[in-house]
Amino acid sequence: MGKPLIYEILEKPASSSVIGICSLIWFFIQKRNIGYGDVGLSYEAAMEGGQYWRIITSAFSHISVVHLVFNMSALWSLGAVEQLGQIGLGVEYYLHYTLVLVVLSGLLVLGFYHMMIQKFKVEYFRRVTAVGYSCVVFGWMTILAAKQPSSKLNLFGVLSLPISFAPFESLIFTSIMVPQASFIGHLSGIIVGYSIAWGLIHGMNNYWAITMLGWIVLVFVLSLKRTGSMELRFIEIEPVTDPSLPSVGVVASRNGRTLQMDVLPRRGVADIV
Repeated sequence: MGKPLIYEILEKPASSSVIGICSLIWFFIQKRNIGYGDVGLSYEAAMEGGQYWRIITSAFSHISVVHLVFNMSALWSLGAVEQLGQIGLGVEYYLHYTLVLVVLSGLLVLGFYHMMIQKFKVEYFRRVTAVGYSCVVFGWMTILAAKQPSSKLNLFGVLSLPISFAPFESLIFTSIMVPQASFIGHLSGIIVGYSIAWGLIHGMNNYWAITMLGWIVLVFVLSLKRTGSMELRFIEIEPVTDPSLPSVGVVASRNGRTLQMDVLPRRGVADIV
């Protein structure tokens, strides 16, 4: 007989908190009938529209309940990282590098989109919208595979995968279960995960984590204000315009976004990550 759930939650406080946050956000999304285009990450919205806040909202948002259950089941199993303080992991390590995975995997997705649009002229990637925590999940699978290759990844309580192959096995499994699963999103998580596991990204401590979190909050709030996505009366940003250039200010951006979202279905083309 396994441990009572409450003890497992106490042993995995960070994972349990993320699962709770993602589940509450999913419930809110369903109640408010929010679609991919409202919270997801797309090249057009983030890079051309300045809506950088989407890097964060897209990571914690799920539209499909199957997608939510898959990600949270995998994340619960990966909470084992929090219990491996003896090999240099543990709760602090988990929190520090979850922050890194959320931000860097989102930026890497945008980088791949940029390459596909600018170099290969694939316009599909300009508007495709990504949502989900899979980038972070695949990143932690990769880190655990490198640090503790003898571990197992349990999905739904019935499927057990060797962690050493879990990122690639899960990629195939997800593609079958969720046809819209994003290859680019999962690959980005794996790349950032290996970069952390192999020491290419290192040195995170409480100081750098808090500093990074502060910058994330600042950029998040300012981009919300700048794009008109939220009224923040205590923040004033003066527009800098050049009369020789066409106007691309907040009003134009807002009208353009409204027009696009009216033309496209509310739950349109999306990559699930």
